[in-house]
Parts: sequence; C-alpha cells; structure tokens
Amino acid sequence: MNLQELNNRYGKMSVEDRIISVYHDFDKVLFTSSFGTSAAILLHLVSRLRPEQKVHFIDTTYHFAETLEYRDELIELFGLQLENVRPVAWKNAFTREDRTWLKDPDLCCSINKVEPLEKIKPGYEVWMSGLMRFQNTERRARKIFEQSGDMLKFHPIIDFSKEQQNTYFEENQLPRHPLEKAGYSSIGCAQCTFKGSGRSGRWRNSEKTECGLHL
Repeated sequence: MNLQELNNRYGKMSVEDRIISVYHDFDKVLFTSSFGTSAAILLHLVSRLRPEQKVHFIDTTYHFAETLEYRDELIELFGLQLENVRPVAWKNAFTREDRTWLKDPDLCCSINKVEPLEKIKPGYEVWMSGLMRFQNTERRARKIFEQSGDMLKFHPIIDFSKEQQNTYFEENQLPRHPLEKAGYSSIGCAQCTFKGSGRSGRWRNSEKTECGLHL
C-alpha cells in the first residue's frame, strides 16, 4: 500500500481506528513521546488500545523537573511501559560545558535528541508521534503518513484542532502539564523553553521552530 492509499484510507477513520489499524498493517511500531503539554492525549489512547506498546522518551538531561514529574505521573496513571533514550554521555557533557544551545542550537538538538533516536530506529517500520497541524506553520501540511528515510511516520491525531485537544483533556479528565498554568504552551528542554502561546516560547529570538526530530 503506497502513501496516498494509506492517507486516503486512514483519513476516513476515527483516531481510535487509526491506532488499531496501524497494528494490523505493520508489525513494528516505534512510539515516542515528549511528555509535553499535549502528550497525554496520544499516551492515553495508546495505553487503552495497545497497552503493551513501549513508549520511548528522549531524556536529553535538560528537561524541566516538572516534565519528569509529569512523565512519572502519566506512567503510573496509564500503566505505561517506558524506555528512556539517552545521548552519548561524553557528547551530552560537551554540550553542557560548551553551552552549545547558545551557539548552535541545531547541533545541541542533534546530539541530544536526533542522534539518540536514530540509533533505535532500525528495525521499526513505523514511527508514531502526536504532532498536530495547528501547533505551528511547519506542521500545517503534514499528513497522517509521511515517508521519513527508510520508515514511515504516523501522526494519528494530526488533524485534531486546539478545541478537540482541550475537549479530549476535559472529557477524559487527563492531568495537564504543571507548567501550563505558569504560561508555558509548548515545552522542551529547560534552557530553550520560555513562556508563550503556541510554540512561540521555543528557541525564542530564533528562526528555529523544530528540534530536528520531525523535519
């Protein structure tokens, strides 16, 4: 089945049916989560529909303490099987000593996010993540399935609106990320995340809008 056929077929499905179907159509599914402000939606869906699915979390060592606390809360609440993915220790230490995020944020993201995930991608057919089109301009053209190197990227909630996101949280009584109340709408590494609406608080005063994982 080619990309167009997949997108046409899955585009007619509910979000729940998309997630159920991907496990019928593919054998090896990689699921990553940032445990950010919208992460609980897909984590909740997958925990109900595919409870044995591992959740890979990229531990850059730069996360807010509140993100790690939220991660642990959701692990317990949803019964998640978590697998931490970490950067090479000496490279991570270099970025800390060098404060690479100030000089070359793309390199910092590459060392601490992109490279660690690249190591575990082989062997998987599909990579599932919780991107949504409304989150930024770069994501507006995203489809449910996209080709990414040798694997497919699968975005089952890509067409959720902000209103649908909020409704899902309310109807399922999902906990919110603790930093949302403080004015953070999108949350990544602590040194590169500031208060702001949408993704305006990410890499402030920079043209950078993505860490590199989803480009």
